Amino acid sequence: MAVAETTIAPSATTTSDGRRIPTVVVDDAHVIYRVHGAGSAGTNTPVGALKRVLTRVPAPTVREVHAVKGVTFTAYRGEAIGLIGSNGSGKSTLLRAIAGLLPVTSGAVYAQGQPALLGVNAALLNDLTGERNVALGLLAMGFSPEVVRKRTAEVIEFSGINERGDFASLPMRTYSSGMSARLRFAVSSAKDHDVLLIDEALATGDRRFRRRSEQRVRELRESAGTVFLVSHQLSTIQETCERTIWLESGEMRADGPTDEVIAQYEGYTNGK
Repeated sequence: MAVAETTIAPSATTTSDGRRIPTVVVDDAHVIYRVHGAGSAGTNTPVGALKRVLTRVPAPTVREVHAVKGVTFTAYRGEAIGLIGSNGSGKSTLLRAIAGLLPVTSGAVYAQGQPALLGVNAALLNDLTGERNVALGLLAMGFSPEVVRKRTAEVIEFSGINERGDFASLPMRTYSSGMSARLRFAVSSAKDHDVLLIDEALATGDRRFRRRSEQRVRELRESAGTVFLVSHQLSTIQETCERTIWLESGEMRADGPTDEVIAQYEGYTNGK
């Protein structure tokens, strides 16, 4: 991705001549992955099994899934972009492609820096305490040991895991999925990222945590970061994102102001 030869302040969202600064460019991206051990439709039924026995034809064990189909868009500094769509529409797959965790089959994805993906299934060290996980996470993001000592308590407080007891001193395996997701978000958002990808991690927790997390997303935008947010809670998208992309069956149906795109999506879902 070409970058204009001009001085850009770290917190700026435009160049000196007023042009918006792109952080992610997705160009006609297709993602096709293979599911192993999956037969085609009808092969796993009793009739299908009997047919395989009589014809001695083995069941297919690999199926291709075209999860993202020709998606194109550009994201800019200071934007918070919601991703909505039905289950299986390709939202999480697209995030993984932007993060560089999943290769595109064709097309291209360009990103500024290293996008950080925060999802509900992110790995945690379950045998370590929440406090120790926070410290290790901050160290991994480049904070000095001195800063880590100062900020660990702040991150734990932000996550709210200690509101009903001293859970920070307990192993992560004792946490509920909601507590783990809140702690992951608190750690990941402790640093200003060029691109932060959030996959359903804000769907957990009470209203107070959601308010804190939404405020943190706004702060990331103000520091010229770009935030992508996947959520089935449309209210969270509306309160956090000014722009929304709607994916359906891997295809981009709409890209524009959040209220307009959500209205189109709700019209589609209500018409089913």
